Amino acid sequence: MIRWAMTKHTKFAIAAVVYLVFAAYLYRPYFKGFSAPQRQDLFIISTCLASLGCYVLSRRWVAGFVESFFAGALYGFGPFSLGLLKFHPTAGFLMATIPWLFCPAVFGPKGKWRWLRVPLALLPFVMVLLFFQVGAHFHLYPIPIRLKLHAVDWVGLMAPLVAAKRRMTLIGFYHVPIAALTMGFVMLLKARRLNIMMILTTGTVLAFCGPLFNISPVIWLAFSMLCGSVMIGVGMQGLVCAGYADRKWILASTIAMGTLAIFSLLLATKYFQILFGLASGYARLFVESGKMYLLGAVTMGILFFIVRARLRLSPLRQCLLCSTIALDIFFHAAFVIDRIL
Repeated sequence: MIRWAMTKHTKFAIAAVVYLVFAAYLYRPYFKGFSAPQRQDLFIISTCLASLGCYVLSRRWVAGFVESFFAGALYGFGPFSLGLLKFHPTAGFLMATIPWLFCPAVFGPKGKWRWLRVPLALLPFVMVLLFFQVGAHFHLYPIPIRLKLHAVDWVGLMAPLVAAKRRMTLIGFYHVPIAALTMGFVMLLKARRLNIMMILTTGTVLAFCGPLFNISPVIWLAFSMLCGSVMIGVGMQGLVCAGYADRKWILASTIAMGTLAIFSLLLATKYFQILFGLASGYARLFVESGKMYLLGAVTMGILFFIVRARLRLSPLRQCLLCSTIALDIFFHAAFVIDRIL
């Protein structure tokens, strides 16, 4: 028992250090000219807390350390979280508290006290309500009250780089993680994890609605991004452990990634044809997205043939998934921040 606890805390420490180092790498170049270094520290701390919160929360459904690590990274360093940086620093801390506030419900009462998980699950929603009520009392609005999602914002789910360049509301999880998200969604749906699906749906619907109780609608999307990040961790674990019977789902993910690659490259061609190259910047971003989707399709194709051949090769599967997702986060998180700060 002591060995297990030590291993658990060691993994937590490793995740915290990596998140911290990556956050410092991303943020510090943009604050060299600031006279007050405290602002950059706030961004670093809030991003790390958000990532660690999702990492801890995902351990309820994800057994693998690496898969939980990337779930946390995609929540804390995802387009939506980074997009909040253009607002007040407290918006990032609100984003960071949400996964931690779900922990009492997820890891809390058991047995005859299990019913307490329902009211405990309302803690993050209550926190959001109180946060905006207190902010309104002091005339502090960290996020514009009337900022909500529109249908056009869904382009950010497929092309986050284009959305960042256009300074739209950022959503989604970059490119390659979409494959794991698809797999995770199917797995949790088949496992009847209706509580996660309910939170995902509620957060998405409220993000499209008007402001209620002085709450900016877009903040509700943080709940959807949290659920999506957990799904990615579950999906990565599913892809690593998938057997022959799961090959159809891997093939479906491969086809989806290939379709997104083709669609992105077709859009790039269309933008390149605009007169005088006025949209060449967007075209290059669509090309970049197409390359990443193609990389994801190749990765999923390799996994499909491994599974079809009835081979386990779990370390190879994990290495392929982690390397491609890590590249996606490493290069494109920096691009998003460059457009935000």
